[in-house]
Amino acid sequence: MKVLITGGAGYIGSHVALHFLDQGHSVTIIDNLSTGNKKLIPKKAKFVKTDISNDKKISNILKKKFDIVLHFAAYVNNVESIKNSKKYYLNNFEKSKNFIDCCIKNNIKYFIYSSTAAVYGNSLKKVKERSKKKALTPYAKSKMRTENYLLNKKKKMNFIILRYFNVCGADKSLRSGFSKKNLSNIFVKLCYCAKFKKKFIINGSNYDTSDGTPVRDFIHVSDLAILHYKFSNLMIHQNKSGIFNCGYGKGYSVKNIFDIFNKNLTHKISYKIGSKRKNDIIYSVADIKKLKNSIKWRPKYFSLNKICKSSLKWYLNNN
Repeated sequence: MKVLITGGAGYIGSHVALHFLDQGHSVTIIDNLSTGNKKLIPKKAKFVKTDISNDKKISNILKKKFDIVLHFAAYVNNVESIKNSKKYYLNNFEKSKNFIDCCIKNNIKYFIYSSTAAVYGNSLKKVKERSKKKALTPYAKSKMRTENYLLNKKKKMNFIILRYFNVCGADKSLRSGFSKKNLSNIFVKLCYCAKFKKKFIINGSNYDTSDGTPVRDFIHVSDLAILHYKFSNLMIHQNKSGIFNCGYGKGYSVKNIFDIFNKNLTHKISYKIGSKRKNDIIYSVADIKKLKNSIKWRPKYFSLNKICKSSLKWYLNNN
């Protein structure tokens, strides 16, 4: 399989690239390195530093006839998007729209789009792919707009939209992992507090949940990489398109995560209750029946202990 990955110097894109390479496939990565880290790019991958908005350069790359394109390139910070909505609209939607058109013009037949569970907004129960979308932040809205644009192109290209729930963990061999700067990620924040002996701040404790803290569905990044591989094969061999939730289908509260993480520490950390974050989602858990009915998949890393340990190992050993 000849694979093109945009945003392959990022957290998820680099993991997916590694998995395809581990399976013996050819990978080309496009990244402008505005938020990506060149050190995360696998050595066996071919790398082209460019922006997806560079139509001429992108067209020349696409002429090399890839079997599939996986599109990860995007800004992903929900909090930042609230402060700078225009930045997210232009980068995540406008550039993606042009890139999709460029792929169609260059006869790309199979395309996977990296989306987010944030398009669902708040829900009182598990969300299905057909659940109503209620994007609350500019980040979520930029992803939702791109999804809608792709749906309007379904006669011109086969595509799969993968809606990620909370992605976490790191590669077991420490080849790739999250950015330490991303303190909006709960595991990054916990690792930071553990290393520097800081108090962990829980943003709000009076939500309508079992312990008053927000509930999320967490998925290990290595399992997510495997899902991309399986869906790529599904598209290419069975010509399938569709939208799929990517999670484990189980919810954990922020307090649950804090308690489990603390069990992995010799020197325990404490927490304090902080103010709520604007437009924070209260409950976000995936219904994954459609996912399970479509591919044979048994998660390898479905354990919060594994997620905590791999996160901490990456944080402490990666400079």
